[in-house]
Amino acid sequence: MKRRTGVIIFGIVVGVLIALAVVVGIVALVRLDVTGKRGSGLEKAFVYDIQELVTIDPNLILYEESGQAIRTGFKAAHGIALGVDGRIYVAGDKAVEIFEKSGTSSGRIELAGAPRCLTVADDGKIYIGVGDHVEVYDGRGKRLASWGSLGEKAVLTSIAVFKEDVFAADAGNRIVVRYDTAGKVVNYIGKKDPDRNVPGFVVPSPYFDLAVSKDGLLRVVNTGRRRIEAYTFDGDFEFSWGEASTGVKGFCGCCNPVNFAILPNGGFVTCEKGLVRVKVYDSGGIFAGVVAGPEQLVKGGVCRVCEFPAESQASGFDVAVDGDGRIFVLDTIKNVVRIFGKIKGQ
Repeated sequence: MKRRTGVIIFGIVVGVLIALAVVVGIVALVRLDVTGKRGSGLEKAFVYDIQELVTIDPNLILYEESGQAIRTGFKAAHGIALGVDGRIYVAGDKAVEIFEKSGTSSGRIELAGAPRCLTVADDGKIYIGVGDHVEVYDGRGKRLASWGSLGEKAVLTSIAVFKEDVFAADAGNRIVVRYDTAGKVVNYIGKKDPDRNVPGFVVPSPYFDLAVSKDGLLRVVNTGRRRIEAYTFDGDFEFSWGEASTGVKGFCGCCNPVNFAILPNGGFVTCEKGLVRVKVYDSGGIFAGVVAGPEQLVKGGVCRVCEFPAESQASGFDVAVDGDGRIFVLDTIKNVVRIFGKIKGQ
């Protein structure tokens, strides 16, 4: 009799639990907001207000825009580089446009594919990242070489030349390739290796920049970690600087800074996407000030299409620096080159 009573009680409990589950499901369905019109339900203190980050303290701004912006003529510009002669090279669409210091166009290199990056060596040779491979041209636009593909996943996003070495950042394979100037692969830099204390590159989006600094070390942006790392040419990890932060001194979002350049004094100029900011740091990575803030660079202060760029959309801003310390910002929304000089007294 007790066993039968226990079975009955168990059945009642199970039935009650099933009924409660059904009621909870109905309530959840009724309360489901498929339109999003009711908001997140969080208190105002928990609402992320990007507008607070858009305004930069005027005392932090060290540069001012000078002269007329140079119109690139591209529908989608991606990269900028400066030659030792002061000429300006811009990669976009399926070409490289060359401008004199005055801003007038002086040449064009037509390409079979879309270039995402380029650099100009001291001898005038132009190295261009076209999809999965590097192409080399002389100063008159004649193609000298087309190096082999780095594979189906390869996406070249940055190139730097230092003496007899050429470095290419491959965002698709998350690795830096070191070539000699004949196009032969010397070694790879950045593959995760705990034994060598190499952290590995985290590259969530197609932004992966590099440059050789005045101290002879290769600098590479580890965008997912929001920092710039230093490597020897043989691939030894030396040190890094940078922090993930929404504050002006740090780098916010999933993957920043997207691009950088090195100043004549060894300092750095960085570009961020999303919350578009161009900033300067000293040679040790200490924040020095702002070149231009979101309000100066983008309508509304935030670039949404910079987050997920397509061929017809804007990508993250790029930057280059001349020998006088002037900063050339490639505005990929307006597809123009904007030039900034140091404010007198700063």
